[in-house]
Amino acid sequence: MGEMPLSLEGREASPLDIHSIHEENADFVWRMLQRMGVRDADVEDQLQEVFVVVHHRLHTFDGSSRMTTWLFGICTRVAAAYRRRAYRRREEVVADVPEGEEGEEGGPEHAVIARQARARLLGILDLMDLEKRAIFVMFEIDEVSCEAIAEMLGVPVGTVHSRLHAARKDFQAALTRFSAREASRAAERRGGGNA
Repeated sequence: MGEMPLSLEGREASPLDIHSIHEENADFVWRMLQRMGVRDADVEDQLQEVFVVVHHRLHTFDGSSRMTTWLFGICTRVAAAYRRRAYRRREEVVADVPEGEEGEEGGPEHAVIARQARARLLGILDLMDLEKRAIFVMFEIDEVSCEAIAEMLGVPVGTVHSRLHAARKDFQAALTRFSAREASRAAERRGGGNA
């Protein structure tokens, strides 16, 4: 006799239904999409896309992995499709000054430097493999422990350590590519000014 499916909180849930999955996992999906590079202005639409996929594919979820592990895979595919579309459009979302920056010490100059640093970091992260990026952001930026990541993804802690090591190498490679691209663009601008 099969076991009753469990929710994230560990309590018994009715046989899988989209509403309870959404209620229990929407925050997880939202954070994963952000960690995978979906811009804040687009997260809500992509979250809906994830749950459309969940609705259509729910019959394939057999419970052999955690729900969050399954959702992580769907988030990866949805975020990859989103990034391909954004790349083709060459679209760049320009956000307003984040709350709190206007009144910070250092004034407007500090806010500009902070925005430039954030844009540079996002540019580097955008060059990373999505799964590695998500692990890297969870650990290095969001300060989620390896144990918590393992629990979230339903994998052994050793697997998280291995993926984190690979993610750090991917980040270094992305940093190198990003820096080379910036240097090339700067050289083109300098050369273009002489034309």
